[in-house]
Amino acid sequence: MPDMRKKYLEEVRKALAEKLNIANVMDIPKLEKIVISTGISSDAERDSFTEAKKHLGAMTGQEPVITKARKNVSNFKLRVGMQTGVMVTLRGSRMYEFLDRFVHNALPRVRDFRGIPKTGFDGVGNYNMGVKDCSVFTEVDADKLKYPLGVNIAFVTTAKDDASAMELLRMMEMPFEE
Repeated sequence: MPDMRKKYLEEVRKALAEKLNIANVMDIPKLEKIVISTGISSDAERDSFTEAKKHLGAMTGQEPVITKARKNVSNFKLRVGMQTGVMVTLRGSRMYEFLDRFVHNALPRVRDFRGIPKTGFDGVGNYNMGVKDCSVFTEVDADKLKYPLGVNIAFVTTAKDDASAMELLRMMEMPFEE
């Protein structure tokens, strides 16, 4: 069992129930999934998709999917079926392992890190943030990066509002800025 999952089950659930005054165990907020994605411009070279797929796979330990355009957008010279990015959805133990590596290994390697911003909440309990350079992850070799690769990370929770989601993430050791 991953350390973060054990922490959630043994400590965080009880503390959240007390702090948020929740009587029903099923109403306690929890992490549902983590979605890591990156967009790649249509002008980029073809091998940029395979490289992004390789690096996202190394970061997450799971095979990423190449996303394709669903409709035509003439301003971006985008046609249906063109490749637009790479994404991976983590659930279960891989999600908790990624969260542990992200909080304890990747975030401390960010230059001039003062905490993650509190402005990434969407109003219904989910949190989105961007990492400008994926080389902060120890699994990605910075020397082998041909193209700069930034990723968007979405933490999807079962919380009903931003305050309870923030409390959940804070108890899961996410370092929010003061």
